[in-house]
Order: sequence, then C-alpha cells, then structure tokens
Amino acid sequence: MPKRFSTARGREFGDALRAALAATGMTAREICEKIDWDPGKLSDLMNGKGGCTEIDVAILLSFCRIAPEERDHLLHLFRQTDAKDWWQHHGATQPIRPRTFIEHLRKAKKFIGWSPLAVSGLLQIPDYTRAVCLAAGKSKPEEIEERVAIRQNMQEVFRQRLDCVFYLHEQVLLLPVGGHSVLRAQLHHLLEMWVRPYIDIRVVPTEAGAHAGLAGAFTMMEFDRIEPVVFVEAENSSLIIEAPIAVEGYSEVLKSLEKIALGAEESRRRISQHAT
Repeated sequence: MPKRFSTARGREFGDALRAALAATGMTAREICEKIDWDPGKLSDLMNGKGGCTEIDVAILLSFCRIAPEERDHLLHLFRQTDAKDWWQHHGATQPIRPRTFIEHLRKAKKFIGWSPLAVSGLLQIPDYTRAVCLAAGKSKPEEIEERVAIRQNMQEVFRQRLDCVFYLHEQVLLLPVGGHSVLRAQLHHLLEMWVRPYIDIRVVPTEAGAHAGLAGAFTMMEFDRIEPVVFVEAENSSLIIEAPIAVEGYSEVLKSLEKIALGAEESRRRISQHAT
C-alpha cells in the first residue's frame, strides 16, 4: 500500500481532535447539529481536506470543552498541519511525557535506535532512568518518579511485539550510570530482553574507532501507512525529521553502523562480559 501524505503536526492534531470529539459522548451528526455545521465540513476537517477556518476550529474545540492549554496547542498545530519537520521547544528541559514521540511509537511497525552515550530509554530499568534524571539536576523528586513511570509505561509497546533494533556503543556498557550495581542490573536486563524474537541489540565496539554515528543519538520509526520519521532529542528541544532527503541521510548512518556493529552472538557475549 502506498504511503499517504501526512505530517507529524497533522497526525497529532487529528488524533487529539478525534479524542476530543469522542469525549463528548455524542455522534458526529449530533455535534454538527449543535454547532450548525454541515456533516461534510466536520468530515473534511477530520480527513485533512481543509474547508475550515481557525475560528471554526476554535468553535468546535470550545464546544468539546477541552482545557485551554490543549485548545491553544491544537490551534497552533492547525495553522501548520501541512508543514514537514518540527522543531519543538520545551523550555528548561524535556517534557515529562514526550507526547509526539509516544503517539508515533504506538503506531510504529519498526523502531531503530542509536545510542552512543546511554542505554535507549525503551530498554532502561527504573534505577537507570532515575540516575539519569538525578544527574541532570533539573527535576524535583516527585517529578523524577513521574518521569520514571512514564518511561516504564512506554515500554508497554513491547506487548505489541514491535520490531526493534537497538545500536549501542560499547562505551554505554562501561559508563556506571547509577553506580556499578545499577549498571550490572541494566546489562542483565538487556540480555533478558534479547530473548524476545522481535528485539535485536547490536554493539558498536570501541575498537571500531571513528564511525558514522558520532553526531549523536537518534531514533527512526517506520510505519505501515506513513513515511518514516526520525526523532532527535536535545537538552530542551526535540527535532522531528520528516523530509525524505533528510530521513535518507539518517538511514545511511544506520547502514554504516550495521556494517561495523558486532553480530548478534558477539554483541551478546560483549554485553555479558561487561555485566560480569
């Protein structure tokens, strides 16, 4: 099936709008009757065909009684639903719940991650995540626990048997995040996760030297009906890359890492050696 044109902004707007409409407990026809819309107008909006002004959308969202902050977020997205690539600014630090990342994760058919400094979030045990948050020094204790809980909840995606490939640099296996006992527990967790047939973990060995992934960590997700998307996280912002030529550049990085990464058995042995 050919991929359809859509953007991260458009998908987030559409998903949130459908959720808001569903929360009213009314049918689409009943909603249209209440706000004096032709049903085709709402259908076109839901399917990204246009036909609505920003004022129209504001009226619809007000009828759905969504929170002001969510309303403002959706109106901002509505103005840019056709724009590919999205640089999200978060303020002082990354959000507790990375909304766009999570919504794409739920739809993905394949997840490929490159982690040169720390274990990928989807593979982290709670103590490892907690140590990462504490080291950042920007979160209150209760917020740290919320971040840990969100990260663990994200791992529920494994119940969907999401096809995953994780590339880890060997230095990740040596950095004592949370102390040596936490690191050992984390490495044993990697070995335990590996028994799942849909999870593959490959180690890029230190002896490989310079490599294509030196620019930093990123995640690529592939989908059934939409084009691949790349996520790059910075200290207080996130870049969502959708332009085909840019995504292809990241695909080339992954191909290069695949060539120099250890094979499955050797990667498993290398992790086991560091774990003991």
